[in-house]
Parts: sequence; structure tokens; C-alpha cells
Amino acid sequence: MSVSEWFKTFCTNIKMSTETISTISGRYHSITKRINIDYYNSDSDTNHSFYVGSFGRGTEILTSDIDMLVQLPYETYKKFNAYSSNGQSALLQEVKSVIQKTYSRTYLKADGQIISIPFSDGIDFEVLPAFLNSDGTYTYPNSNNGGSWKITDPKAEIDAVNIMNNNCNKNLKRLCRMARAWRDKNNVAISGILIDVLAYNFISTWEHRDKSYLYYDWMSRDFFKYLSERDRNQSLWKVMGSGRYISRTGYFESKASAAYTLSKEAIEKEKEYPNTAKSKWREIYGTKFPS
Repeated sequence: MSVSEWFKTFCTNIKMSTETISTISGRYHSITKRINIDYYNSDSDTNHSFYVGSFGRGTEILTSDIDMLVQLPYETYKKFNAYSSNGQSALLQEVKSVIQKTYSRTYLKADGQIISIPFSDGIDFEVLPAFLNSDGTYTYPNSNNGGSWKITDPKAEIDAVNIMNNNCNKNLKRLCRMARAWRDKNNVAISGILIDVLAYNFISTWEHRDKSYLYYDWMSRDFFKYLSERDRNQSLWKVMGSGRYISRTGYFESKASAAYTLSKEAIEKEKEYPNTAKSKWREIYGTKFPS
């Protein structure tokens, strides 16, 4: 196998299986149908919902939490906004009760901003009820600290990732998934959304962004170098598309520096000692990288 084939195989290995995606899709449509029955008198299993979070952006490799937004009628917002205290919590409880009609034997939890639906196979759902605003953003409930309404713009983030991904030969989403494999293998303190933001910022100016798998060893090396050089005093980053700010969950720079060093060593060994090179890539990315 060539270096290009190594990375192509690796990228295939870390993608979700067809079976897993089918399971996710089935649950998504069931939840959507339940919302439409109760709030819109419709049995549609596609209207008024979409995937958000890493799965919505197409950058996820694991299935621990699938995030989805369900759009509720504006009349429902007016009803709960009129509450004298924490109508947001009451809204979450109502949506929880609605979803419970479909998943009656599952322990649902309404907490903070979402309704959590755990499943025995570990593919859990987090449902965000929200209301569409005239500018395309969404208002959603926050039941913490007495209750408040917050604004989110997930479609703008999804669109920004998709546009960049199309402009760089599909390399952005693959880089995001590869970085997650590195994070999970090495217990790196970095969130999925921050991975996506930093990968987006990196690849937007990377000179080989239009190349394919043959350059993925260099892409890995250069991205880890980029991560290692971030300012440890920086605590906030602007998210592509929406412009909202996210904060770091810990320090990732030192582990990125170690991965950068390993990347350089792997690249040096690729021609004469391919097995040694693959071993070093597996140190970075884990056992899904071909041996």
C-alpha cells in the first residue's frame, strides 16, 4: 500500500458504518414524526427538524451523542414566554412528555437546553426544541438560573463547513475526523466544535488544500504544527458561519507538539521503512490506521 492508500483506508475506517447511520436515521425520523403529530397535526417524519452538532456538520466519528433540532410553532413560544417564571423549563418538560409517547420505556431527561434520550446501544440523542426567527436563526430555551431564551445559528455553521469542504476537495471534514481519532487515542482536552473551528481556520490557508490523500501525511504534520503554535492564553474562538464564540476545555498544544514530532518522524521513514512509518502514524491516530 502507498502512503495515499494508508490514509484513504484510515479515513474509511473511522467513518460511521452504514448500519450505524441507518439506526441513527430511524430514531431521527421517529422523533421528528412524534413532534409533527403533536405540534403540527402531521405525520411527516422529515419536516421541522435537522441534525446539528458534529453529526450535522459531518465531522463526527463516534456515536455517543447525536444532536438534533426540532422546530416548534411560534404559538408554543408565546405560551411559554408568558410564564411568570421559568417557562423554559416547562417547555422542556412538555417536549419530553411528547417524545415519551414514542419512547415510553426509555428514561428521558429534560435538562438545561435539551431533552436527552438514552439508548441501550449507546447511540443517544439530544433534542433541542427551538423556534425559527425571521433572520434564519433559532431561539431555544435555557432552563438554568431561572430560565432565559438564547439564540443559535447552526445552519450557518453547517453551510460554512460544507462550502469550505467543497472548496478544498473534501479535505476539511476528513481532517476533522482524523483529528478526532487523534484526540480520542491521546486523551486530548479539545472539544469537537473547537477541532472543527481550528481545522477550518487551518485549511482555509493551507497551500495543499486542493490535493487528496497523497498529501495527508503533510496535512497531518502541518495541522499538528498549527495546533501546537496556538496561544495558550487564548480562551475564545469565533465559530465559522454563526460568529458565536466558544471556549477551550483544556490545553491541547503540548500533545499537538508531540504529534507534530511523530508526524515528521513518520514522513522520514515512509519510503525506506514503511512499517516503522505506519507504527508512528498509529501512535498518533490509533488502531484504525492500517498496520
